[in-house]
Amino acid sequence: MASNTNGGRTALITGGAGFIGSHLAESLLDKGYRVTIIDNLSTGRIENIAHLTENPSFHFAVDDITSDVVMDRLVSECDVIFHMAAAVGVQLIVNDPVHVIETNVLGTHAVLKAANRYRKKVLIASTSEIYGKSENVPFGEDDDRLLGPTTKARWSYSTSKAVDEFLGLAYHQQLGLPIVIFRLFNTVGPRQTGQYGMVVPRFAQQAIDGDPITVYGDGKQTRCFCDVRDTVRAIVALSESQDAIGRVFNIGSTEEISITDLAKLVLRQAGRSTDMTKESIRFVPYELAYGSDFEDMRRRVPDTSRIQGALGWQPEFTLETTIGNVIASLRQRHAVASG
Repeated sequence: MASNTNGGRTALITGGAGFIGSHLAESLLDKGYRVTIIDNLSTGRIENIAHLTENPSFHFAVDDITSDVVMDRLVSECDVIFHMAAAVGVQLIVNDPVHVIETNVLGTHAVLKAANRYRKKVLIASTSEIYGKSENVPFGEDDDRLLGPTTKARWSYSTSKAVDEFLGLAYHQQLGLPIVIFRLFNTVGPRQTGQYGMVVPRFAQQAIDGDPITVYGDGKQTRCFCDVRDTVRAIVALSESQDAIGRVFNIGSTEEISITDLAKLVLRQAGRSTDMTKESIRFVPYELAYGSDFEDMRRRVPDTSRIQGALGWQPEFTLETTIGNVIASLRQRHAVASG
């Protein structure tokens, strides 16, 4: 039941039928917001928000954020914008860099133009990809960035999101628009799809199906995974903080795990053997998965001291709990689908 603590404020979520956007919509509705989402369903899914459609405080527009007429109306009617729409995922970045660049840069520009017209606060979702292949771990928000050459499509996503950040901060600094930017580090949870290279849902699906888990590279690369519930809690808190305006924040767990150890954890949570035989874990060179010019980062760890200092935020859910929820959600979906 909604708490109605926000006086009927209206939130607009771009990309609201996506993995994180749908969880954000749930959270805001629970806090008493009216929520409108816009999604062209290129990567978002109706199933993610189907359970919200009966709520009279929830509205859904199937359209593109570059539609000036639609965005003008939706922005004029909202109090705050959560700009989550983006082209994401390693597979998509490698296969369709034109779509990635155009979606991210032109989409963000369209959102900011409409927001500026009506002077609405915007929270822009960015990414840990911003830091590129820097080895200055943990990554602080004001650290230098290190990217590969423009001849490698791998770096187009990082660059497109950097342009989003520059544009958002320019609207704030030059035009006084209230902007908050948050960089997400490997958010995971139910409803996330492995279709575009996201590692946890892909591992979980393989574990459930009884297939060997496919690890790209040597598996020694490390990442930090944050439960979507923790991520959403941070995003909502940033939206309600006046002190966050004009600033950039990392959101993520600081608990590192190698991809091989992640595969073992997923196998264990799924009740499978964690031995290192080819029946359990299969290693595939990057060049076979993504092409010969693919580059990856060995470590990606956020410094979260800024958001902890500003909001007192830190993750509450363990990775074991999160993966257990992902596996349970996939199994439940399979059970429903099979009747």
